[in-house]
Amino acid sequence: MEKEGAFTSRPSLKITQGVPFVEFTVSNWPEVESFKARPDDLLICTYPKSGTTWVSEITDLILNEADTEKTKRDAIFIRVPFLEFAAPGMQSGIQLLRDAVSTRLIKTHLPIELLPNTFWENNCKIIYVARNAKDVAVSFYYFHLMSRVHPDPGTWDEFLEKYLAGNVSYGSWYAHVKGWWEKRKDPCVLYLFYEDIMEDPMREIRKISEFLEKDLGDEVLEKIVYHTSFKEMEQNFMSIYGTIPIVVMDHNVSPFMRKGIVWDWKNHFTVTQNEKFDEDYEKNMAGPSLPFRTEL
Repeated sequence: MEKEGAFTSRPSLKITQGVPFVEFTVSNWPEVESFKARPDDLLICTYPKSGTTWVSEITDLILNEADTEKTKRDAIFIRVPFLEFAAPGMQSGIQLLRDAVSTRLIKTHLPIELLPNTFWENNCKIIYVARNAKDVAVSFYYFHLMSRVHPDPGTWDEFLEKYLAGNVSYGSWYAHVKGWWEKRKDPCVLYLFYEDIMEDPMREIRKISEFLEKDLGDEVLEKIVYHTSFKEMEQNFMSIYGTIPIVVMDHNVSPFMRKGIVWDWKNHFTVTQNEKFDEDYEKNMAGPSLPFRTEL
């Protein structure tokens, strides 16, 4: 576990393989690039702040047939190690995965072109979750405020400019969601939308269960829906990074699970920001017909 005082300053971003990452990730890049996936590995992939922890908890409950005691066995970042994570004084995602027994649940935010090839070679199942760009921007900003493993975001206006330009960790939201969308017809990939899960969690959790070839009845699925509701998860110490020291993630600045809603962007975007964002979005999303919704 991280020692207090290790994070005296926020890391800078560095470019590797054409994508910006925090310098801790870059220093660990050879380990990530050479990662050896196993055939039964299950990968949960998102652009940051797109429902990763939510779907990780859902998936863990599905694999354990809604046995909540099993999913309380450890913190979410131990149960679902973060593939490319590295930080001073803490176990890296690679280190945690080396010690993990099968089936390994793995989290990543990597764009599709940087995913280690062994995931494809082993036909690993991959769940990708996409969230609308406006709500991601707001959530990512608050995450930067509370998480010292990211650079200082500056003001909301300054951060939005960097986000639109792709000058944030993991780069362009546009490139990320479009890159994975092109792979959606691959039988080992399930492409989901955050807004769809919010709208009808039972329907979408059933999709995940069927994708994982788990024959669970409605009663079990309803239990999973209940235990992965925002109200339940925000009280689950093992799911909200409650065991991470305050010098790394300060929940007093902003809770890890902040609102969990669609359309929170309306509380933050000015008219001018929204107009600029819409213009940029139209230019960058002119190609694939990705059906994002910014409100329900």
